[in-house]
Amino acid sequence: MSFATLGLSDPIVRSVTEQGYLTPTPIQEKAIPVVLAGKNVIAAAQTGTGKTASFVLPILQKLIDAPAVRAKRVHAIILTPTRELAIQVEENVQHYARHLDISSMAMYGGVDIEPQKQRLIEGVDILVATPGRLLDMQTRRAIHFDETRILVIDEADRMLDMGFISDINKIVEKLPSERQNLLFSATLSEQVRFLARTAVTDAVEISITPENVTVPEIEQHLITVDKEFKSSLLSHLIHENNWQQALIFIETKRGAAKLVSQLEKRDIAAESFHSGRSQAVREQLLTDFKDGKIQFLVATGIAARGIDIDDLERVINYDLPDEAEDYVHRIGRTGRAGAVGEAISLVSRDDFRNLCAIEQHLGYFVTRKVIEGFEPTLSVPDSNAAYAPSKAHKGRRHQSNKR
Repeated sequence: MSFATLGLSDPIVRSVTEQGYLTPTPIQEKAIPVVLAGKNVIAAAQTGTGKTASFVLPILQKLIDAPAVRAKRVHAIILTPTRELAIQVEENVQHYARHLDISSMAMYGGVDIEPQKQRLIEGVDILVATPGRLLDMQTRRAIHFDETRILVIDEADRMLDMGFISDINKIVEKLPSERQNLLFSATLSEQVRFLARTAVTDAVEISITPENVTVPEIEQHLITVDKEFKSSLLSHLIHENNWQQALIFIETKRGAAKLVSQLEKRDIAAESFHSGRSQAVREQLLTDFKDGKIQFLVATGIAARGIDIDDLERVINYDLPDEAEDYVHRIGRTGRAGAVGEAISLVSRDDFRNLCAIEQHLGYFVTRKVIEGFEPTLSVPDSNAAYAPSKAHKGRRHQSNKR
């Protein structure tokens, strides 16, 4: 099946092809015709499966013949939980709309509000926004919703995790009742379904992968090591394997700063990425990382869904996340667009509880390794899960479709 057979026009298909995508992913194949038909949608698909294009492409198609947008109005609103994701999604909109006369804008907090207000005066076809800044703009009467016909709630599970339920409900109440509603999420938890009952009524439900299926094209393994030797092990791996780039996840801002300093002492240049750095600095760091100017980016969980790099070869979990689903979102930064990625976790005895939760969520044991010279004195027990890993799962590479 091609994108053209889904009902997309030549300018959109040409843009998609120029991005290197020839065939739709499963979520795109199922969602695009339903969105084009004007139906409400609740969709679940894991990170890296192409969710963004599955709603952006049909929205662009529906707006081709839409009347010109008026001042302070928007035709479609895409809500995202973080600034980074808002920027990423809007960049995708620009790529897919390059052969169309359709405008877009990313709007988020943490930056000067005046340029965003000025941009809205012209009117915007597609607005990608974080909930708080959108409500702020509406309160200031910088935006009116009377011409909004499409609402997308992207990464709905993360929205709820970050406490945006109240803001989302306020936005929904202010929008026209006659509109199309689309909700996309990595999982369809009870909380997500509760949100859907109020924001996305009479919806077609699309689920591509079960909740415990991990990200495509990723080779996973963990290395057991004592906690105090994690930084020296990481430095050893970088030098020994001649790694050129990696996204390194760590739990705290202080830990990120400390690790950057430790790496620099071992002649490894790295930068930290966390909420304590200004929005302008974070945007520049992401740009430099994507351009290869930064080899190693040490990030707290804020970046888990905000970095989209087709050829990122490697993700390192210096710390395991507290939430098992965050592990999937983290490693989903690699192995994108059909490329093979690598996800390595450095695991010490105090990571055991999180490891158990992650492996229970995945449904299999992640392959373990020990590096000579870094053997742990405090062993990490096998997960106490009520299952046994099958031969097909141990050390397997996860195959699926791109993005």
